[in-house]
Formats: sequence, structure tokens, C-alpha cells
Amino acid sequence: MNRGRPEPVSRRYDVADAGKRRGILEALENLGPTERRTEDWCDWALAFEDEGERLVLKQYRKGTLMIQGRADHLLQVILHVLSPFLDEPAEAAGNGSVADAGSADGSGGARTRKLPHPHIGTDESGKGDYFGPLVVGGVLVETGTRERLVTLGIRDSKKLGDSRCRELAAEIRRICVGKYREVIVPPERYNTLYEEFRREGRNLNHLLAWGHARTIESLLESTPCQLAVTDQFGNESYIRSRLMKKGREIELIQEHRGERYLAVAAASILARDRFLEHLERLSGEAGLALPKGAGAPVVAAGRKYVERHGVDKLPSVAKMHYKTTAQVV
Repeated sequence: MNRGRPEPVSRRYDVADAGKRRGILEALENLGPTERRTEDWCDWALAFEDEGERLVLKQYRKGTLMIQGRADHLLQVILHVLSPFLDEPAEAAGNGSVADAGSADGSGGARTRKLPHPHIGTDESGKGDYFGPLVVGGVLVETGTRERLVTLGIRDSKKLGDSRCRELAAEIRRICVGKYREVIVPPERYNTLYEEFRREGRNLNHLLAWGHARTIESLLESTPCQLAVTDQFGNESYIRSRLMKKGREIELIQEHRGERYLAVAAASILARDRFLEHLERLSGEAGLALPKGAGAPVVAAGRKYVERHGVDKLPSVAKMHYKTTAQVV
């Protein structure tokens, strides 16, 4: 796959809360580090590598989390996974935040724009999970629905338990009738699309952009809107290049930690709910529990699946380009 030249990375975050540290370590273990090592003054140190990119993450006992190396796409993946736990880098602190009527939580840390209504928010689920589909959710928030969504206590789906996520998803669909969309890409279809994109010299971010663009376009077919906001997961041109005529006429905002916007947080909940629903269905068909993530329990379940159903059936439940596949088969 063709990617830009990896850039030097050096980021420092203050993570004093023990609960956040445990969440960070669990999220990173689910990604599947390529190296684990012990270092002085650190609780842990993990390395990640992907097609010439390399990042080392170290959690110091006094609270500092360091991310260093050379990366582009790999950095976006790791930041997306860690976004529920991290504020802005310590060296960037002090910029303040802007209160936003469209914010999911109104919290500080990252600067938040005040968005006019109506606007669309999109987010995806399943990108970091070996088993199950990729799902992109989209929600169009209007003045009349915003307050009703706010009272639900909507926040980024990664900060919610599965049961609460599913409860909120039902409420969002009830409130936003006709103003939400879910693009579900089952594993077999995902694997086919991924290979098609790979042959064209494109990568996972292009596939994600395709899903986000389809979601935005589908919402625009029913309701005129001039603005869409998404979580930034790669080059800003990816989504825009995939939008059709209607989509290219709107303003497109892409920001890291986009889930702080109400519409994006609501979209993340819908996407996670559909992901969980399809993962449960695949587990039932497989006759065994297919775990979330990409860590050791996933590898064990993958091996059991192959024993029962054969390696030829693996693409019907798993994203085959993950390094997890090599461990499974």
C-alpha cells in the first residue's frame, strides 16, 4: 500500500488517573503490540510496527505517557483507540477550549467549535476488532432534536459499557427517526473491499473514507444540510474525494477526538450497537463466543473457530489483513 513518508513523532500526555492508565493498557493490548519490554521508571513499554512505521509508547510511573517514533497512519490508529482516555498533549495545554452547543460533553482539553444546526456527525466501529463487521454510523442533529439527545447523556461509545450503549442506541433511533444511517460492511465484504483498495495502492483509511462518504450521502438524500463533522483518521482529502455531488457541496470538518461533538458521539453509539449486534449473530452461527478487540482471547477464539469450521471459513467472521490472522492460522 502506498503511504506518505513517516514523520517523526514525539508526544507527551499527563495520565495521573490509575483507571485511565488501565484503560490505555487494555486498549493497546487489544491492538496487538509487536514488542513488550521492561524499562526503568516505567509501568510498561510497548512497541507497534506497521509497514515501515514504528511507535514506542511508555507509561512512566509519575504519570507521563510518551509516544515516540516515526509514523503517519499508525499514529492515527493509536490516537483513535486512545482518544477516550487522553486530553491534549501536555506541551499543547493552555490553549483552552471553546464551549460548543453541539458538544457531547462540553469538557475541556480539546478546542471545540460551535456548530450550526442542522449538521451531520459520523463515526465508525469495528476498525480495531478482528472479528465482526466494520460499521459507520451517521446522525443528523437538528435544533429540535439536540436537547432531547443531550438529556440522554450521550458520550463517545468507547466510554460506555455495552449494555448502556445499546440502550442509548435505541433512544437515538427513536428521537432521530429518518435522520440516522448505518452502513454495515460484513467481514466477507470488508475483506473483498480491502483487497480491491490494496490493489489500487490504497489503504484502510481509504476504505473508512468510503464508508463515511456513503453515510453522509445517504443522509443528504433525505434532508438538506450544509455541514458534516467526523473524527479524523487520516488525510483530510480521503472522505472528500469519496463524496458525490451533494456531499461535495457541504462543509466537511474532520478533527481528532471528534466524538466530543454530540452528533459524532451519537453516531459512534449507533455504529457500536450494530457492531455488537452482528458480532453476537456471528458468534451464534459459529457456536462459540467471538471476542472484541485483537488480543490474546481473540487469537484463542480464532484457533477454535478454525478447528471447528476450517480456515476457509475464517474470512466470513474476521478481517483477514490483521496480523492476528498469522497467529490464528
